[in-house]
Amino acid sequence: MTTSTAINHYQNVPDIVKCFVAASGAIGKAELEPKLRHLIDLRASQINQCAYCVKMHTEEALTDGETQERLQRVVVWRHVDDFTPAEKAAFAWTEALTSLDPKTDYEWLRSDLRNHFSDAEISAITAAVAMINLWNRVQVSNH
Repeated sequence: MTTSTAINHYQNVPDIVKCFVAASGAIGKAELEPKLRHLIDLRASQINQCAYCVKMHTEEALTDGETQERLQRVVVWRHVDDFTPAEKAAFAWTEALTSLDPKTDYEWLRSDLRNHFSDAEISAITAAVAMINLWNRVQVSNH
């Protein structure tokens, strides 16, 4: 939802937005399972309280075959058995990069990621998290 005082970033800095879109497209071509990308986008959007993005990524995930039950439980992923160890590692990484905390043990998180993903996949996950955080912030700036 935007307000009457919303700033149209897309109109005001179109060249920058085009670069964001191009970067997002490149991430979409990286070595990353599309369903996992949706889950990452959804989890970061939940943390960032971006209602527009939560709705969009939920709909995209459903279109790509994700279940409503799993999507409803993303917010409580630590407490359910709906997600694989790989997905849980990606969620932990997403949360660590979205809500920065100096106490986070990134070495342990990287080690856990490496149990499930190649370094190229971890880089793609990291890029996806960075990108969704960027889009969330652009969108939230007009709440």
